[in-house]
Amino acid sequence: MCRILGIDPGSRITGFGIIEQSGGQLVYVESGCIRAGNGDFAGRLKTIYDGLRDVVTLYAPEQVAIEQVFMHRNPDSALKLGQARGAAICAVMSMGLNISEYTPAEIKQATVGKGNAAKEQVQHMVQALLKLPGMPQADAADALAVALCHTHTRQTLGHILGSRGSRRGRYR
Repeated sequence: MCRILGIDPGSRITGFGIIEQSGGQLVYVESGCIRAGNGDFAGRLKTIYDGLRDVVTLYAPEQVAIEQVFMHRNPDSALKLGQARGAAICAVMSMGLNISEYTPAEIKQATVGKGNAAKEQVQHMVQALLKLPGMPQADAADALAVALCHTHTRQTLGHILGSRGSRRGRYR
């Protein structure tokens, strides 16, 4: 069994989603949002940092995945998003965990099947894949999609390495 934390960073709202993979089964554990509000920016970064440390302490994930920054039309927004992402990375790394990073297109491709999917499509597929009783909040759904992307990427790499090893008589 492997517990995975997905993070969708934001300077006002940072989504988190936790799933467990046991064999071929994916099980929803928890999801939510760290709401940093509208206060001073340094204080919001501290809220993100502290909130993610609390999530890691409470749920003890073995693996963590985060969405990479994409370029907004507004450079100031992109910089703030990058700083929020940095606070999230520092929080997780300070707890002794490594992080895998995925682009928004990779996350949407792994979850929905196309890299330009709309937020509503991501929410719907997250609900279906994890058999959730209701539609998750958008930022939490994005974080769960990051965790699902990480799971799918690990499985694909495992199959590639496994088939490569079996052909050469190595890697068991």
